[in-house]
Amino acid sequence: MLILSRKIGESIVIDGRIHVKVMRVDGEVVKLGIEAPMEVPVHRQEVYEEIQRSNQAALTKQNAPLPKLPKLGGVSKKLK
Repeated sequence: MLILSRKIGESIVIDGRIHVKVMRVDGEVVKLGIEAPMEVPVHRQEVYEEIQRSNQAALTKQNAPLPKLPKLGGVSKKLK
């Protein structure tokens, strides 16, 4: 892990495309501004982990059979 020191208003650049700027420090809370291309997803760690769990659950969930549609009782119409 790379550890950097930055002051308020200073930034780091990742891969020439992602800019992370220290916006404000309130006690133990650091506010960061992140500029990244739209195709680069940016999430808080806990949100990212929930997305991963949800995706994994969707892959491993057994597919329940779909209910059958009721018959229309012999009604048939031709569309013109």
